[in-house]
Amino acid sequence: MGGGFLNYIRPLMFLLPEVTQPERKIQFREKFLWTAVSLFIFLICCQIPLYGIMSSDSADPIYWMRVIMASNRGTLMELGISPIVTSSMFMQFLAGAKIIDVDQGLKEERNLFNGAQKLFGMIITLAQAVVYVWTGMYGAPSDLGLGVCVLLVIQLFVAGIIVLLLDEMLQKGYGLSSGISLFIATNVCETIIWKSFSPVTVNTGNGTEFEGAVIAMVHLLATRGDKFRALRTSFYRYSLPNMTNLIATILVFGVVIFFQGFRIDLPVKDRRVRGRTSTYPIKLFYTSNIPIILQSALVTNMFVISQMLDSKFGGNFLVRLLGHWQQVEGRAQSAPVGGLCYYLSPPVSFAHIASDPLHTVMYIVFMLGTCAVLSRVWIYVSNTAPKDVAKQFKEQQMVMCGHRESSVERELNRYIPTAAALGGLCIGALSVTADFMGAIGTGTGILLAVNIIYQIYEVYEREQKNFGGVSALLS
Repeated sequence: MGGGFLNYIRPLMFLLPEVTQPERKIQFREKFLWTAVSLFIFLICCQIPLYGIMSSDSADPIYWMRVIMASNRGTLMELGISPIVTSSMFMQFLAGAKIIDVDQGLKEERNLFNGAQKLFGMIITLAQAVVYVWTGMYGAPSDLGLGVCVLLVIQLFVAGIIVLLLDEMLQKGYGLSSGISLFIATNVCETIIWKSFSPVTVNTGNGTEFEGAVIAMVHLLATRGDKFRALRTSFYRYSLPNMTNLIATILVFGVVIFFQGFRIDLPVKDRRVRGRTSTYPIKLFYTSNIPIILQSALVTNMFVISQMLDSKFGGNFLVRLLGHWQQVEGRAQSAPVGGLCYYLSPPVSFAHIASDPLHTVMYIVFMLGTCAVLSRVWIYVSNTAPKDVAKQFKEQQMVMCGHRESSVERELNRYIPTAAALGGLCIGALSVTADFMGAIGTGTGILLAVNIIYQIYEVYEREQKNFGGVSALLS
């Protein structure tokens, strides 16, 4: 069944854009340059507004998830990495559930699988672009006109293809990380820096204040006579980033970095070379940031569909059961105020937590449960389950010290599933805690950024050993 499914993709392979595999080992300096070029292109696209939009102030169902999806409202990066993540998740689950059977050891089947994933990514990009324009995110389609609507869809589609190709280029060995990881980390760090040091002024009703938390504190202390009140305002102002948010962000960064060190090192030895031993690390975050990315992609697509249906068929009972959207005081954009989407969205404040504890409890249960379950399921989808690791040990002629080859899988079964589920649970708990503390960039965004930066650092360490690190970069 799987082979037949992939065979349908074969005639379309020549139509798909592709980045060729490097013909030689890419050195660290070149990887650094390609990564920098990709990041530059992404940042430029984040600043180029879509041509033809009338307004970008309409309802935005995913505005608090844009940091995670590397998306920027009203620009070429409107869709961000959402299509790539969605298509990757869809294909991986099909492969993991054995609905399609792919032998990754065969180059032809691997290429077909990657081509199918790319094709689905392009289809999802086009579908999301049409939905965004159709639901009036840039103005009523009747006011924009057919020509402008088509032009907007083309812009979003082409930008999506650019993101897809940048991600493919980096994943094929030209860069230090994947495009998805790089763009998420960049977007999160950019948001944190901007909200901390933004020089933009805002009229809050109590006078003009700076948007950036740090600059606002310095300005308030310098211009107001009552220093205690100025300090209190800088720490607890509601409508703009404050110092409490910044301190919470720094604290969450520290906690996540601390948890990165939690791991169990299983001793293994090479049966081909006597005396050669090493360790196989099983980290607490065994599945890394995958659970939170999958959870965010699922919720993002649900919210987009819900907002689209509510805008067109808001009076329908089933549509309202999924989610009802309207403008909420204290938020710049429309937000779910009823239905399933409301209970899956984070509470906006401690006052909201106190007034609607059911919402808070359901959100916590959803975050912890989905992250733990997705993390546990992902090890079987991504071929990192105990059975797969034991098979890799056998192929590499490695064995765990003190254990026979037949007992390796049973021993790994004691650690890997537990680490995956517990790691996913911890990621969900950290994300919820950071959101409640008001951390800048959202708890999920901070978790992703720290994990991604840590992974890039590990890649840098390996490249430093292979090519001389900084000396290779400067040579």
